[in-house]
Amino acid sequence: MPDSAASPIVRTTCPYCGVGCGVLATARPDGSVEIKGDPDHPANFGRLCSKGAALGETLGLDGRLLAPEIDGQPATWDEAIARVADGFSRTIAEHGPDSVAFYVSGQLLTEDYYVANKLMKGFIGSGNIDTNSRLCMASAVAGHKRAFGADVVPVSYGDLEQADLVVLVGSNLAWCHPVLFQRLLAARNARPGMKIVVIDPRRTPTAELADLHLPIRSGGDVALFSNLLVWLAEQGHADAAFVAQHTNGLEDALRTAEVTQQAETEALTGLSRAQIAAFREMFAAHRKTVTVFSQGVNQAADGTDRVNAIINCHLLTGRVGRPGMGPFSITGQPNAMGGREVGGLANQLAAHMEIENPEDRARVQRFWQAPAMATRAGLKAVDLFDAIEAGRIRAVWIMATNPAVTMPDADRVRRALKACPLVVVSDVERRTDTVEVADVLMPAASWSEKDGTVTNSERRISRQRGFRPLPGAARPDWRIICDVAKAMGFRQAFDYSGPAAIFDEHARLSALDNVGQRDFDIGGLVGLGRGGFDRLSPVQWPVPNQSSRQDGQILSDGRFFTPDRKARFVPTLSPAPVGADSATFVLNTGRVRDQWHTMTRTGRSARLSQHLAEPYVALHPADAKRTGIRAADLVRLSNDCGRLVARALITDAQQPGTVFSPMHWTGQTAVTARVDALVRGVVDPVSGQPALKSSRVSVQRHEADWYGFGASLERPDLAGTDYWAAVRSGAGYRFECAGRGDVPESRLTDRFLGLASGDGLERLQFLDNHLGLYRLAAFRRNRLIGAFLAAPAPVAVEREWLLSCLGETFDEVAQRARLLAGRPADANAGPGVMVCACNNVGTRAISAAVAGGACSVQAVGKVTGAGTGCGSCQSEIGRLLSNAQVAEAV
Repeated sequence: MPDSAASPIVRTTCPYCGVGCGVLATARPDGSVEIKGDPDHPANFGRLCSKGAALGETLGLDGRLLAPEIDGQPATWDEAIARVADGFSRTIAEHGPDSVAFYVSGQLLTEDYYVANKLMKGFIGSGNIDTNSRLCMASAVAGHKRAFGADVVPVSYGDLEQADLVVLVGSNLAWCHPVLFQRLLAARNARPGMKIVVIDPRRTPTAELADLHLPIRSGGDVALFSNLLVWLAEQGHADAAFVAQHTNGLEDALRTAEVTQQAETEALTGLSRAQIAAFREMFAAHRKTVTVFSQGVNQAADGTDRVNAIINCHLLTGRVGRPGMGPFSITGQPNAMGGREVGGLANQLAAHMEIENPEDRARVQRFWQAPAMATRAGLKAVDLFDAIEAGRIRAVWIMATNPAVTMPDADRVRRALKACPLVVVSDVERRTDTVEVADVLMPAASWSEKDGTVTNSERRISRQRGFRPLPGAARPDWRIICDVAKAMGFRQAFDYSGPAAIFDEHARLSALDNVGQRDFDIGGLVGLGRGGFDRLSPVQWPVPNQSSRQDGQILSDGRFFTPDRKARFVPTLSPAPVGADSATFVLNTGRVRDQWHTMTRTGRSARLSQHLAEPYVALHPADAKRTGIRAADLVRLSNDCGRLVARALITDAQQPGTVFSPMHWTGQTAVTARVDALVRGVVDPVSGQPALKSSRVSVQRHEADWYGFGASLERPDLAGTDYWAAVRSGAGYRFECAGRGDVPESRLTDRFLGLASGDGLERLQFLDNHLGLYRLAAFRRNRLIGAFLAAPAPVAVEREWLLSCLGETFDEVAQRARLLAGRPADANAGPGVMVCACNNVGTRAISAAVAGGACSVQAVGKVTGAGTGCGSCQSEIGRLLSNAQVAEAV
């Protein structure tokens, strides 16, 4: 822990996306924490997104897992460690080492990851450790290794700012990596000749700010980049010298790409000849080109081929390893890169070595003095949970992730875990869908409490530092893993003094027998000691020696990590297009602006739920008309894997025949909104990454007799309701619900609102059975503690205003009547719908600024502050401006 008297400000790293922003955290005497961006961190230079800025609001202990549990009962650490160690040891003795598995997470620190991988692959003797990074980055890893011979990302953030053209493929950077997107926009503002192209089936907030948006058909990526490859070669845009000196395999790649003719490319991509031509000309005209790709590329049955189709175009034009150019895989999690560095994927060894390479295995086994080295790759995530279902894996340890929500075919995964003889979960939350099926729970340290390193998307290692004491009985993940390892009989190999010692071992292994033949080398960080580790500043690998601690290009010498040190073109064949038929739609999934994964952290912040407080299904107006769905109706998606019910969002940003629903809602926050329950377990044959964006579903209007909205100081209890979704908001909670039959009255609504009779409880109610209307406001000593409003159609009330009234005192009858009406006396009171979460600016303030003469996003920002934080709401502000200008013209 830092010396708070000498330095109350702690430099740490954000625990959200792969941008890896530096954070300045100051713990105050009252227990609150002030959060600011670190102006000296080279990832963000002081800027934070809405999620990072709200980190101080997520640190409460309500709902935390604070003590071990066995079979739902409190236990001591000794009892929990013994149960896990004995359970794994007994299972291995009876069924062999491949009968157990670890499923870990990009939320772990590198030191946690390192000891988990060491325990499974070197001491248990199985490759069965995989990570939720399999769901987001495995195809990028496989594509890098096929092309470069190693999982090396050859681009830095500075290259985005030096580029003349940035192509964003399958990346909603404005929402998913907003700090990096703002760096990109700032670079374009400084150099207006710079261009941004977005290739995405949806017109996302990123696409709205691009110079060219290509609304590609789902599955058309390989066809588009194969067409580009052939055209670049035919038109003389190849860098012949680079290709000859530094690559192999161009002829085979071109021969395969030529199979897809121009007319087929148009059909496969859904793009016009003119759109394709415009993209090709832009790519050819700008030598300094960076192509950024993310989940829209990776999460596909042909994800690895998509990655290599992109890389092929960069190899042909010599745009790799040089400033302002290269293919750039942007990672989704804070330490997906760190996990890859230590071998967290089932088909890797530590330090980017290969599990199926005998020399690498021998080197790692000798270094670890490992008694039982795994000799082959373990099961990848989808196969791992299939093996649990089949009974081949009989003990699994899940760390810092929620697979009962995020894995494809999530309902089946949940059933498999429920039937597994031993399920161990180490987590920070007591209430998750995965925790519900665990036999042993072990409380882990959270961000602000743990200490170690993470690696961001540009290969930059940064320190995550603890600045709050461990609560309850929580322990850091590395210690929990080492305690179990010691109890299994491996005491000496896991007797670390702390994360600095683990990091030192990790650095030493990376440098072992490494004379430039492996990409990952941080030998220059060996021997830091505890003091040097505590002081470690952000550094970009490779760092092969002490004098090389500086940022720079990798692959700049044109030498890759294949046996002949040449890059490889990879032939990629376009698959059949992913399209809907007359009865089904293509389901796309992804993130929303202010939430993260399954909301276990962001869901603690009330303001992060104000922008989008409910799960939704986005569909095109033509599809809405065809299916009889109106705005704000409930929509049911279904297939033979599962079902989902969410609110309809009708928008022409969605392509006809497709729907989009976000990934964040769980069984803790909504009744039937786990979108991955609808996703089939189809995987890329090379990477094993599941195709999370192309399942087919039927779409129907979900019928309800009544719809309700509620606000409560207490956590609502909506069990048994046909539809509900609930999040924190303001002083309490907000929820939407709907059902069949009669409108709910006080017997049910008391439970909804968590009301307990007595002690001055007052109810003000209105009921009209004929119209199906019910309104309730509940007070305790004149203070509003809950409100519920129901009607036969989606309830039209001023939600944000009503939420702002929670906890306030209402003495007068007229004031209380306004609560039942759901509207303030002043129609302009309240913030309106939240737009800017960073600065708490709603639609009303923005509309007032526009009415007062603000005619640009920047002008609105000057008046209201909206869009001046992370900037991820700027496209939404732009839409409000456009709508106001159209209305004025009419």
